[in-house]
Amino acid sequence: MAIIQQPDGRWKVDVEPIKGRRFRKTFKTKAEAQRFETSCRAKVMETPDWAPKPKDRRKLSEVFTRYYDLHGHTLADSKRLKQVLANIAHDLGDPIAAKFTADQFCTLRGKLLVEGINGKTLNNRLGYVKSVFNELHRLGDIDYPNPLAKVRPLRLQERPLSYLTQEQITELLEAFDNYPNCTHMALIARVCLATGARWGEAQGLVPSRVKNGAVTFANTKSRRTRTVPIAPALERMLLDYFKEYGAFPNCIRHFSRVLQSTSITLPAGQATHVLRHTFASHFVMAGGNILTLQKVLGHSSVTMTMRYAHLSPDHLQDALRLNPIVDTLSTLPKPGNEKAL
Repeated sequence: MAIIQQPDGRWKVDVEPIKGRRFRKTFKTKAEAQRFETSCRAKVMETPDWAPKPKDRRKLSEVFTRYYDLHGHTLADSKRLKQVLANIAHDLGDPIAAKFTADQFCTLRGKLLVEGINGKTLNNRLGYVKSVFNELHRLGDIDYPNPLAKVRPLRLQERPLSYLTQEQITELLEAFDNYPNCTHMALIARVCLATGARWGEAQGLVPSRVKNGAVTFANTKSRRTRTVPIAPALERMLLDYFKEYGAFPNCIRHFSRVLQSTSITLPAGQATHVLRHTFASHFVMAGGNILTLQKVLGHSSVTMTMRYAHLSPDHLQDALRLNPIVDTLSTLPKPGNEKAL
């Protein structure tokens, strides 16, 4: 038996070019079936071990799981990433990954945007899914191109970074100092304000990483360690705390409770990260160098650090000195001298 038409009109190939090597496949047209039969016979004669690769019918959720098993588990915050990918697959209806299209993703993205999902969240999702297909293609687990390769992230309005004033810093630290059972949080907050560390980085400090007037952060977002000098008083506070209590407990979820006891209001989506922004902002306003700040914050690219450049005392001051009406501003009429229309 080689090619036989089925009751439903399709054509089934059942060919055994050499003993023990049998291939079966169904096609819509007889021409496709004939090409497949010819190809099988020719390739088996040339390469006896050859076998046609079956179609990849794995669903999106299965491909996401495969990515996590091969690569995703090595990333920072991998458990959250695994859940995010599972949610994306569910929202998309879990189609066959090989047939997944950019149109499907963009349609869902538009729907979620109308429903009020943050644009940055949607851009993050796009990045996650692109990474899945790129990495699996690089590893040879899939042989089809990234379906989202040409999908661009949403263009979002850049929001100014918020930071605390000196008065707000004092108020927040006093709130930590006076909050019940909050010694560890007060100390972590001080480390963040003194070094620009993320809350999780400061919380992960251990005695062996506090020495010689500096702290070394090892659990960083970039997976690179970095060392930042600190004042002797802060070093002593840290060592005394570790000697009496041991390592810091996980307490990031309690930050908002302390914040609510103050008069400080932060933009939506910002909490502990305002401490990092505060360090960077005051560093630049005091005349600190952007390249030094990049190293202190651990940014892989200076582009991220440049977000704080506008706070520099001399940033774009030429706009004030060289604008075309600078000489006429001194002759403007004073308020209240307007002539009646």
